Amino acid sequence: MKKLLAAILLCCATTVTFAQAAPQGANPQRVQRMVAQLQSRFANANTTHDGKLTKEQAAAGMPMVASHFDEIDTQKAGYVTLPQIEEFMRERAATR
Repeated sequence: MKKLLAAILLCCATTVTFAQAAPQGANPQRVQRMVAQLQSRFANANTTHDGKLTKEQAAAGMPMVASHFDEIDTQKAGYVTLPQIEEFMRERAATR
């Protein structure tokens, strides 16, 4: 039950984070779809349901994350979290 609650809170925080990071004039519905898709793909790839993706889990379910795993895993913990993936995506979007 605690893991479920943590996952729900993480999803809510993710939605707020993406909404705040969306560029001016961005379609809110599109941003919501992107957030939902990212959360869904992360949840499906996270086969251990611990909120952490190993490189193997990422390779199986989120190939883009797997190909940039070492860049996203800045703490060299051997796993990445949804907030870390979001931060990486925001940084990449800002440089484009």
